[in-house]
Amino acid sequence: MTVRWAIARLSPANRSRIVPAVRRIQPTLRLASELPPPPRTRTLFARPPCSRAYSAIVLGHDVNDKATMPTTVHTTERIAALRRLMENYAVDVYVVGSADEHGSEYIASCDERRAFISGFDGSAGTALITPSSAFLFTDGRYFLQAAAQLDANWELMRVGVKDVPTWQEWIEKHSQKQENLRVGIDPRLISASDAESLTKNDAKVELVPTKHNLVDVVWGTQRPARPSNVVWQLPEDVAGEGHVTKLKRVRDALDGKGLVLSALDEIAWLFNLRGTDIAYNPVFFSYAIIDAQEAVLFLQGAEQLTLEGVRIEPYSSFWTYLEEWAKKGTVLLPPSTSLAVSSLVRPSPTPSTRSIVGDLKAIKNSTECAGFRASHVRDGAALVKYFAWLEETLASSSPINEYDAALQLESYRAALPHFKGLSFPTISSTGPNAAIIHYSPPTTNSSVIEKEHVYLCDSGAQYTDGTTDVTRTLYFGSSPVQDEVKRAFTRVLQGHIAIDTAVFPEGTTGFVIDSWARRALWSDGLDYRHGTGHGVGHYLNVHEGPHGIGTRIAYNGTPLKEGMTVSNEPGYYKENAYGIRIENVVLVVPKIPKDKAFGDKPFFGFERLTMCPIGRALIDVGLLEPSEIRWVDEYHTEVKEKVGPLLEGDERALKWLERECAPL
Repeated sequence: MTVRWAIARLSPANRSRIVPAVRRIQPTLRLASELPPPPRTRTLFARPPCSRAYSAIVLGHDVNDKATMPTTVHTTERIAALRRLMENYAVDVYVVGSADEHGSEYIASCDERRAFISGFDGSAGTALITPSSAFLFTDGRYFLQAAAQLDANWELMRVGVKDVPTWQEWIEKHSQKQENLRVGIDPRLISASDAESLTKNDAKVELVPTKHNLVDVVWGTQRPARPSNVVWQLPEDVAGEGHVTKLKRVRDALDGKGLVLSALDEIAWLFNLRGTDIAYNPVFFSYAIIDAQEAVLFLQGAEQLTLEGVRIEPYSSFWTYLEEWAKKGTVLLPPSTSLAVSSLVRPSPTPSTRSIVGDLKAIKNSTECAGFRASHVRDGAALVKYFAWLEETLASSSPINEYDAALQLESYRAALPHFKGLSFPTISSTGPNAAIIHYSPPTTNSSVIEKEHVYLCDSGAQYTDGTTDVTRTLYFGSSPVQDEVKRAFTRVLQGHIAIDTAVFPEGTTGFVIDSWARRALWSDGLDYRHGTGHGVGHYLNVHEGPHGIGTRIAYNGTPLKEGMTVSNEPGYYKENAYGIRIENVVLVVPKIPKDKAFGDKPFFGFERLTMCPIGRALIDVGLLEPSEIRWVDEYHTEVKEKVGPLLEGDERALKWLERECAPL
């Protein structure tokens, strides 16, 4: 089995931790000395094996990687060294963002510059360093984590709180206080649109590109090397469409223009390729250039790959090639393109408010939709096994900490067909830790799960036929649940149901319907500081645009269309007490055909993909409307019918499923 083969390839230290967890569900597991050689494949590159700890083998992370545990990092020497370099360039402010040169949300360790200089390692945030001050700007998902990780050198800027500026607004405001504010940047790491916004209108800002990234200079030889892992082809029967057909659709949309792609998930989708250069995201470092005559793909290990109708060039040759190619005609650049790329396109590129490939990728074909349905049912079986096991473990008074529990959940998923790894670090959080929205348990000294506390588990996996992301908030205790907690949970559930049952006309955006998820919470004066939903890739990034459900005005630019996948995840978090979130992935589907609807336009709604019981012990049935009670019962009936057959022989899991899916 590939599970056993993959475990055999782990280091002894990792194997010693992983094997006991896997053996709980697979007692016949054999170790390396008992294994046959790994299976041979006929693919161009060997496929990464599907097994546990996958992140080391399949998605590029090791189970020893640091988790986002709020621990203060001391940055005095790093900031002092950076300020000395700033003096050499005579800059007043230096900008350190989160993204890599491809605009990625999740990045390789070599690109974690903001985390290195500030100590804050959340996925979103920007640092501004001046000769005398240092500021970290982040959103409400990370207020608690950033406050814990930043040392006294930093001032936390809570973006979204009244009178707190964004980092761009901060620069604009301070540019008015002096004749010429010199802002140091790495042009590869700032988008052309952000650069333009800093210098437009009356802003007295001069952008100063530095020859080398100053954080990299401070980091020195301790900076990790850039990954250069294998790239492999995704079969057409899994992708649902060949790359040649996708290229034709892109060229049709370009209408004779050229296109430069730098977003890694867009390139992976377009060419039906996957890789392991960034943890949890099956992508690889690359650029692509497309015009009417040819498609050129720039990647590491170019000599090992051939694709029909595609010219393969080394990753390092992209910049030289771009400079010459851009002279041939009109070039389109997606809005996230870096200033460095934009600067090489002369004359100026045609401005683009949308990504052609991003829009195409967001709408899943019938094969991808079928894969999403199948993978979520299998994933639901793993979750049921895990929650049943966790409940039994806690009832027996056997101590289990958050991190070890997360490993156990991963082992259940690893036993499933088509498993390739996690889609993000598991948020396994007990009690007050659940109030940290993007918490992940540390590998050592993780909190012990208390059965009398609310437990929040946000987790997901990568399968070749789909990507999952699911959150459940559960209570395993015997003492009565506090009324406050049950009421808050039920208000979150009502918001979740409101989105799930939404019916809306063509052209409606996630920005418009976001308030439907918050209405019940607002009635009690409650709310949450994150979006309600994000797009989900097909065996790609768990966070996918351009659509979503939330208060960000950007979401108002992309209507929800048939075939889009999006999460539905309202929540509530009480600092130092508990956190609640209920998350399903849903698919946009037709509800009312246009010939039967007002205005001769179709109406859409959502099909539930996630199949896992919702924590009934936390539901205050008295707060629910009859239609909401009916929704819960119907959902649980569907879960039991679809997941139950996959649990045959597991009496513990079946018993737990039966109880949790009983009618309210």
